[in-house]
Amino acid sequence: MSPRQSKAAPQAAAATKALSRRRSVSHSAPAPVSRDAAPDFSKTPLDQIPLSDLSPRALIAPNFRVYELTRSDLAARQGIDNSFASDAELRAAIHLARHVLQPIRDKFGSFSPNSVYRSQNLERSLKHKPATWLSTSQHARGEACDIEIVGMATLELAAWARDHLADFDQIICECYDPAKGPNSGWVHISLKPPGASANRQQCLSYVRDPATGRLVYVTGLTAMA
Repeated sequence: MSPRQSKAAPQAAAATKALSRRRSVSHSAPAPVSRDAAPDFSKTPLDQIPLSDLSPRALIAPNFRVYELTRSDLAARQGIDNSFASDAELRAAIHLARHVLQPIRDKFGSFSPNSVYRSQNLERSLKHKPATWLSTSQHARGEACDIEIVGMATLELAAWARDHLADFDQIICECYDPAKGPNSGWVHISLKPPGASANRQQCLSYVRDPATGRLVYVTGLTAMA
């Protein structure tokens, strides 16, 4: 063996080992994906979000995920499927999250809505209706949410939404009784999706009528008498 061949042999062996290591790395199992990993569509235009294949954990607003738009304690307890009926309801709920829930989150901090989308089956269970009944609630179209902020008077939250949201269809101060504490009742806020008719910007309250004792809708934002 010549001196040149003798010197080249160790170099060839080292190159073979390096190639073997590279092949080993390239064929190893991929790094595990975090269970918390989810696509971020918070800045994606609404008409570009792949609605038909959207992960429940996908971010659709800076601080809200898809699953928060269908969360329901009643549905969970009763085994009711509360998934979106179609892309139309999902699109409306994402629009609502971006233009109603997110501004309130930006102002007052973390919270989860009491209710956003409600399927027809959930609406029937909630309102004790027969299987043939169809709800006309904006919740069933993904256009409404019920919210409250811990420690903040429900009437005050409704007034803030009226004065600061860029647009809304209805704001309803529901069942707010100051005698029962600041968080009695809730605020219902609706917003129509792009392409729908104009928002009405209507403010109402759902309070007890002193004359009949029944809950009724009245114009304006007010508390129980």
